Amino acid sequence: MAYRRTPAVQARLDAQEQQIVQAATKVLSEAGFAGLSMAAVANRAGVATGTVYKHFDGKANLVTAVFRTVVAREVAAVTAAAEKGSAVERVTAAVETFAGRAMKNPKLAYVLLVEPVDTVVDAERLHFRRAFAEAFESAVADGVAHGELPAQDPRTSAAALVGAIGEVLVGPLAAAPHAESVVPQLVTFAIRALGVRPDATSAEKTGVSDADS
Repeated sequence: MAYRRTPAVQARLDAQEQQIVQAATKVLSEAGFAGLSMAAVANRAGVATGTVYKHFDGKANLVTAVFRTVVAREVAAVTAAAEKGSAVERVTAAVETFAGRAMKNPKLAYVLLVEPVDTVVDAERLHFRRAFAEAFESAVADGVAHGELPAQDPRTSAAALVGAIGEVLVGPLAAAPHAESVVPQLVTFAIRALGVRPDATSAEKTGVSDADS
């Protein structure tokens, strides 16, 4: 008869796996992908290296699990930030949340965005970018539908924004030059790239329209 795990045993194993993923996240935040090893994660989690291998068959498998956990959390934050307001307000909130959170944990964000990784992990990175793009796409699509933004393909614009933000963040995340100005500059770029005139955003914030002036 095949052995069947009891609910209590399965719960313990699930908790241990989550503990290992959390430990791996901390190691990635400090040492990056290149500096992560199964032994380092085991040491941080307070378990034997063999225990880590019982849950994950290798470094790529473990980092993939980290990607899925962290990305789900980050995408949820960006999506929530971009749920309400005008198109400009939603895009602004999405950019500020995406870039702002990345700047708070630069090493981990660098791993998620650009650090050379295993091909299996790189495939996960593509899912990561698509998930973020969907948050932007919804805001852009609604903006076009309501005449707040000029006609454009929301999916293309959203993908371009995520790609541009990731590219711009590479420098600050790697060396942190002028980090304090990066996020507002990215917001300005994003709004301009979507076809909104600077004076239009100012009017929106002050409640003054062309008809009122």
